[in-house]
Amino acid sequence: MTLRVVVADDQALVRTGFRMIIDARDDLEVAGEAADGREAVRLTRELAPDVVLMDVRMPVVDGIEATRQIVRSGSPARVLVLTTWDVDAHVVDALRAGASGFLLKDIRPGELVDAIRVTARGDALLAPTVLGRILDRFLRTTPDPAPPPSLRELSGREREVLTLIGQALSNAEIAGHLRLSEATVKNHVSAVLRKLGVRDRVQAVVAAYDHGLVQPRRP
Repeated sequence: MTLRVVVADDQALVRTGFRMIIDARDDLEVAGEAADGREAVRLTRELAPDVVLMDVRMPVVDGIEATRQIVRSGSPARVLVLTTWDVDAHVVDALRAGASGFLLKDIRPGELVDAIRVTARGDALLAPTVLGRILDRFLRTTPDPAPPPSLRELSGREREVLTLIGQALSNAEIAGHLRLSEATVKNHVSAVLRKLGVRDRVQAVVAAYDHGLVQPRRP
């Protein structure tokens, strides 16, 4: 199956570079290009891509707001945010808007291709250079006073799994920690996402921090 990608960036040279990298792969193709956030939203609606490569800083509508509109529309497209700015606020805003991943633009071509594939299958993706810092300084430090009904629906084991997802552990790492098979962990992860009503693991991380299941480490 060929994964279809919309590239959204206000610089034509950047879009051309991404197109060359993507179209060189047999399993990927650029379905369309957008020069601003509004056009990215429109093309996502019209072309139904699997992944949107979304620049943060664009005219008319920025990448964060465009991501928010795409997610709220119910589009199944995954948004992979790219920026030249290694700034925590952008990461948090992107995650809050519903992005499935965050990478810096200096990523190598092969890593970009892998990132598109990972994002398309619904796995969380954050640049390694920002992941640890974001998990330590994430969102809020005080949990909601009353857990939402969706969180109360989780079983004890599912809450354990969600807590470990919030610590950025992979399924294999969670399996080792809980002494379960990876297949069992995968089933628990799927149940957690379904009960919380979130799109992917990165939104589960947001929920884990929001509701106090994971606390930022103090310096």
